[in-house]
Amino acid sequence: MVSLVCAASEVWSHSIAAENEEMGMSPSVLSAGGRVAASRPYTWPSCSAPFLSCGSDPQLPHPRFLSKRQSETFCKAEFSQWTASPVVFGYGFSQCISTFIPAKRVHLIPVNPIKEDGLNPKSRKRIMPDLLTEPPAIDPVYEAHVYCNIPTIAERSMEGYAPHYFKLASVQVLIRHGDRYPLYAIPKTKRPDIDCTLLPNRKPSHPQLEAFIKHMSKGSAAQMDGTLSSLPRYPSHSLCEMGELTQTGVVQHLRNGQLLRETYINKHKLLLNDWTAKQLYLETTGKSRTLQSALALLYTFLPDFDWKKINMRHQWSTIFCSGSCDCPMRNHYLEEEQRRQYSLRVKNNDLEKIYVDMAKIVGIPTRQLRASNPIDSLLCYFCHNVSFPCTKTGCIGMEHFKVIKRHQLEDERERQEKKLYFLYALLATHPLLNQTVNRFQRIAEGKKEEIFVLHSAHDVTLSPVLSALGITEARFPRFAARLVFELWQDGKRPKEHFIRILYNGADVTFQTSFCKDYYKRSSKPMCPLEKFVSFVKRDMFLVFNSTSYYDACHRRPL
Repeated sequence: MVSLVCAASEVWSHSIAAENEEMGMSPSVLSAGGRVAASRPYTWPSCSAPFLSCGSDPQLPHPRFLSKRQSETFCKAEFSQWTASPVVFGYGFSQCISTFIPAKRVHLIPVNPIKEDGLNPKSRKRIMPDLLTEPPAIDPVYEAHVYCNIPTIAERSMEGYAPHYFKLASVQVLIRHGDRYPLYAIPKTKRPDIDCTLLPNRKPSHPQLEAFIKHMSKGSAAQMDGTLSSLPRYPSHSLCEMGELTQTGVVQHLRNGQLLRETYINKHKLLLNDWTAKQLYLETTGKSRTLQSALALLYTFLPDFDWKKINMRHQWSTIFCSGSCDCPMRNHYLEEEQRRQYSLRVKNNDLEKIYVDMAKIVGIPTRQLRASNPIDSLLCYFCHNVSFPCTKTGCIGMEHFKVIKRHQLEDERERQEKKLYFLYALLATHPLLNQTVNRFQRIAEGKKEEIFVLHSAHDVTLSPVLSALGITEARFPRFAARLVFELWQDGKRPKEHFIRILYNGADVTFQTSFCKDYYKRSSKPMCPLEKFVSFVKRDMFLVFNSTSYYDACHRRPL
């Protein structure tokens, strides 16, 4: 049997450890769309350095679950796949190169490129990328590409990983809608020429796109709450309407559904072929883009589903507060957060100069341009590779875009530091998290509940949930972002239940404020359900010196 050792050199390991300690953070990995910390370091008996879950492959199994034979087999297949992959590894790879391979050290970049298949070695790309693939400073163009989430590379994920004796009991998925047309237009400029009809032979596409279109035309038998029944089930305008889901957005969620099906249906049998309507809980806001995103994901998750089993509920609130929306202090903290945003904006001289210059180009007052939220429209041009708009006076260019996007990123960073948004997030998301906890508790008690839950929502839904959970390293929700809550039953101790939380395929369970210390004293790569329950039922209110949601919502700070 081949012994397994950590591949990283001692010098590299020490330098990364020092870098982590200096930044005050644990080793981090990059999932498809979010900067997230690795679950924890693990030490193999034959390793001289900690094992780090590598961001280059979020599908990497937990090291505790692999026998030596499995490790060797996995290593040969996966390491070969990683080194041959054209995927550009993210920031996490700079802090994570340890993996299990046959006992010898490897060069990160080959000294002499290997000649394969008769190709000239000089023309071949590096087998492994440079260590720092994500720029150390804010790169607005790089971040914009991450936000666009163009569906070109097969995504890997860590959804569904657990010890073999654990049973998956329930899954709750919270998604942001897919790529959309802008909600705002830059005055006196031509709108982006984007076609929102669905054409299977136009990229980006999906093997099941044509079947999806046909199936959506048969959806009259579905139960749709309120105004949902009047919304189109898929986009169809040759020139997109404001806020309309694009073909890219549909494909993004067809891919999400397919990925979740492979894990939860094919592997874990969460739903059997004879699943019933009572096993699903489907909810969306009243926008066509969220309804259509939910249906796209659902179609590949449960292909050719019976429309009579579909009951889509309408959620009028973008924070999914349902009947618990009366919270004056939530509104107070949101207003304080908006004042912080305004203060940061007026202090940014570079941003103001860009707004003045853009206003001159389009021929409107600066105040009017600023009010049109130009970044929303410019991101559409950027994500769809369409030239920025021009007038007789000139053109809006990449420099304008980069300054505005950089300010947006700086605003997100300051938002984390000032904590006003965090206080808003705790109160905004409690109703939704409370629903999740209550459902998980009932399932753990053996009661019949919906075992697959899908909430189709917006960035203003996911962002506060991430903040409230304490997942501060996560990026702002990209198009088609997904946040997954898994409930697991311990097969050896059936009364014990655990949760996992995943953001865009990366395991962020141990980034949460309520479970970040638990892993230090536990052998299980999960968080006890009671930790989550205590957080939602009690700990969320401690910062407000309160013991209940109602009290926290109505008590003014001293």
